[in-house]
Amino acid sequence: MSRTAFQAAVFCIASLCSAATFAKVEVQPVQHSKAGRILAVQISEDIAPGDYEALMKGLRANPGKFDRKLALLDNIGGSVTEAIRMGRLLRETGFDVMVPSEGVCQGSCIYLLAAGRNKTVRGYVGLHRPYFPHGDSALAAAGSGYSPTAYLKDMNVPLSLLDDMNGIEPTRMRVLTKDELAKYRLN
Repeated sequence: MSRTAFQAAVFCIASLCSAATFAKVEVQPVQHSKAGRILAVQISEDIAPGDYEALMKGLRANPGKFDRKLALLDNIGGSVTEAIRMGRLLRETGFDVMVPSEGVCQGSCIYLLAAGRNKTVRGYVGLHRPYFPHGDSALAAAGSGYSPTAYLKDMNVPLSLLDDMNGIEPTRMRVLTKDELAKYRLN
């Protein structure tokens, strides 16, 4: 696919997925005249329990062959365990991942970004240590089979990303530079 066709497809998908009627997780097939059939996933707002099931339901509702699968992220993070589950599903089903120019990917959204076969960041990616509300803890997350360390290894992302994330207070945010995105294999 040519760069122009790819850019047109992304613009088309972003336009379709930015409508106010879309939910946190929206799965939609898109037909582009040059790029072909694209399965588009838009993940926005915050990641919460139930989002994995919504993603799975959307993927099952759209079977068949696609020329490309693309997940668009504009997400403020949320549940680490849910993000890891969703990320594994995106990887297993062959999605590329993009943070559009007007999008953000912060907090646990980083796990969704890490899942992409190919990753494109045009917006902003921010790091901070997870909040773990309602008594959740890093130990509980690891005990549930959703270890961030194992996950990042599986996604071929340097573990220094996790070290850097954990070094930033949950109430602070550090936006990654292009060099840092490359260092972490996120772009």
